[in-house]
Amino acid sequence: MQKKQNKKQGERLTALLPYLTALASGILMGLTVAPVGAWFLAWIALVPLWVLVVTSAKGKNQSPPSFLWGIGYHGVALSWITGIHPMTWLGVPWLPSLAITLFCWGFISLLGGVFVAIWAAVMVRLAGQKPWLRVLIGTAVWCGLESLWSAGPLWWSSLAYTQSPHNLVIVHLGQLSGPNTVTAAIVAVNGLIAEAYINRRDTKISSVSRQLLEVGEPQGRTGFSAPLRFVNKYLVIATGLLITLHLIGFILYSRPIAQVPEAALKVGIIQGNIPNRLLRSSEGFRRAQENYTNGYLTLADQGVDAVLTPEGALPIFQRNLMETALVAAVKKKGVVAWIGAFGERGDSYTISLFSFNGKGEIVSRYDKAKLVPLGEYIPFEEILGGLVQRLSPLEAHQVPGSPNQLFDTPFGRAIASICYESAFPEQFRRQAAMGGQFILSSSNDAHYSASMPFQHHAQDIMRAIETDRWSARATNTGYSAFVDPHGKTLWMSGYNTYETHAETIYRRQTQTLYVRWSDWLTPLLLGLSVLGWFVQKVIN
Repeated sequence: MQKKQNKKQGERLTALLPYLTALASGILMGLTVAPVGAWFLAWIALVPLWVLVVTSAKGKNQSPPSFLWGIGYHGVALSWITGIHPMTWLGVPWLPSLAITLFCWGFISLLGGVFVAIWAAVMVRLAGQKPWLRVLIGTAVWCGLESLWSAGPLWWSSLAYTQSPHNLVIVHLGQLSGPNTVTAAIVAVNGLIAEAYINRRDTKISSVSRQLLEVGEPQGRTGFSAPLRFVNKYLVIATGLLITLHLIGFILYSRPIAQVPEAALKVGIIQGNIPNRLLRSSEGFRRAQENYTNGYLTLADQGVDAVLTPEGALPIFQRNLMETALVAAVKKKGVVAWIGAFGERGDSYTISLFSFNGKGEIVSRYDKAKLVPLGEYIPFEEILGGLVQRLSPLEAHQVPGSPNQLFDTPFGRAIASICYESAFPEQFRRQAAMGGQFILSSSNDAHYSASMPFQHHAQDIMRAIETDRWSARATNTGYSAFVDPHGKTLWMSGYNTYETHAETIYRRQTQTLYVRWSDWLTPLLLGLSVLGWFVQKVIN
C-alpha cells in the first residue's frame, strides 16, 4: 500500500516538474533586472524552457506549460507595478486600488505568458528538425514577437534590457539594429546551449574514451562517438558566438566620443521631489512652484545654458503657465527652460514638455505620445470607463500626442521623451533620424517602488547607446541622471530627494546603423528562417 502511495506521489511530482521548471527558469530571467540585477543569468535562463519544449514535443506534438515561463519572467521583472497601490491620492479607495493593481500586474504577466506560448507552439513543430534550424527559427520568432508586442501600448520587459546598465558592451549591439540585436544574441546563445544538452542524452562514452578525453588525446584516436562530436560542436559555437558578440560590442564601446567645444551644452536638471499624493493639492502646487523656481535660479547662477524639469513639474494647464513664478524667473534670468506641464487640445489635455526661450516665450511643445493604459487612458472606454474613470488625476480626458512630433529648441532639434516612452526605441530612432541631436527625458516615477526608476534609467541608457546621443534625464523623485553615448552614467541622483545638478553634454549628428535602417535584423532572420526551412525540406 505504501509503495503504491509513494508511486502516485512520484508520478504527481513528475507531472508537476515541467510546470515548476518552466516557472522557475522564467523567474530566473526576471532576476536579471533591478532590484536584483543578475544580468549574467540571461545567458542561461532560457535553456530549461528550450529543453522542455523540444524534448516534450518529440513524438507528441504537444507544448509544455511554456506560458508559465513568461508569467515568471514578466511577473518578477514588472513587480514594481504593485507600487501604485494604494491610489488613495487619486481618490481610489484602498480595496478597489488593490484590485486594480493586481489586475494590471496579472494582465501584463499573462500577456507575456501568451507570447512565450506562441513561441513554444512554433518550436514544437520544429522538434524533428535540425538543431541549427531550431536555433535560427527560434531566435527569429522570438525577435518577431517582441517587435509585435512593442508595436502595441503595453511594452517594457524586452530580453535586451536584462543587460542594461551592467553589460554595456553587449548593449552596444543595439547600434546595429536596435534592442532586438541584443535579444537575438541572448536567445541564440541559450538555444545553442540547450541543443547541446538535448543531444547529449544520446551520447555514450566508454571509460577508455573518457580517460583519453581527460588527457586530451586527438579526436581521431579516441573513438569518440558522433553524438559527442555533435555536442562539442554546439557548445563551441555557443561559446564562440558569445565571445564574438562581446568583441563586436567592445569595438563599438571603445570608439572615442567627439566633444567639439562648439557643440557643448551645459544642462541643469531639477528633481523637485513632490510626492504624488500632494500633486492635486494647493500645498503640492506651492511646493512645486517653490522647488522648481529656486532650483532654476540656482542653476542659472551656475551658468547653465538650459534647465530641464520632470514630467508634470507644474501640474497646471498651458494657459496658466505664464503666470507662474518659474516663468517669471525665466524672463528675469534669460536661461532656456524645458518645463513639464499640461497642454490642451479641445476638451482634452496632454502631458507636455514646453520649451521656453530666454524671453520666457513658448517656442515649442512636445506631447507625450505613449500613454500608460489605465493609468493615463482607458482602453475600451465604452466598456471599462465607468470602472476606472477615477484613475485620471484631472477631470478632462488625456489624449496622446502625434507619433510624428519633432521638438525644436533654441539649441537645435532634441529627441524628446516623456516617462513611459523610454521603453519604445522607435520613438527615439525616428527623432534621431530626423535630426535630433541630444536626448531630453522627462519623467515622474514617484508612484512606484525604487526598482522601477532604476529599470527606467536602464531603458534610457539603451536609447542613448542606440542613437549615439547624450542624454539628460529629469525625474520628480529619482533617478535623474546624465548619460553619455556609450551609456556611461555621468551622474545619478538619490531617491526621494530634492536635487539640482548640471553637466555638459554635446550635440551630435551621427547616425548609427540602427538609426538609418531601423530594425533590419528581425526581417533578415525571419527571411533566413523561411529559406532554411525550404532548404531542409528539399534535402529531406
